[in-house]
Amino acid sequence: MAMTLERFAAQCREALATHPGTEGRVAVTELVQQALKDPAFVAEILPEGTPERKVLYEDPDLGFAILAHAYQGAKNSTPHDHGPSWAIYGQAEGQTVMTDYECLARPTETTPGKAKPVRDYALQPGDAYLYEPGELHSPRRDGPTRLLRIEGLNMDRVKRLPYVAVAA
Repeated sequence: MAMTLERFAAQCREALATHPGTEGRVAVTELVQQALKDPAFVAEILPEGTPERKVLYEDPDLGFAILAHAYQGAKNSTPHDHGPSWAIYGQAEGQTVMTDYECLARPTETTPGKAKPVRDYALQPGDAYLYEPGELHSPRRDGPTRLLRIEGLNMDRVKRLPYVAVAA
């Protein structure tokens, strides 16, 4: 049976309802990897003209959100986490170079947090990666990319404080 957004959302909901912790998030990461292998599904959720951030689905009970992201050119991000939430990045097209960070100081309302880079790795089409709450990372895109992303909470409604990258 072909993958659809409705079917994918139902599978994610089942995984997260059955296993609300890390086990469920790992299962959703595997679902993202499987979905990215379906060219028709990728074309459905990431058509031409997709904006940089588009919420495709938000679960009314569990609160997770499924998003489409399309970037036309190079784009970098500063170190960040997803506040109280987790996030899964699924690479559909192009390459995203991710950097993981060690937190040296948490941010406050008046001072950005400090984060030391610890490793870089590339997400290629078909790859999916889970970031648990509090895990600092930053994406770098050197060209056009498309991603399927799952957030534990719709981050449009979560206030996050900034971090800056620093040397050790």
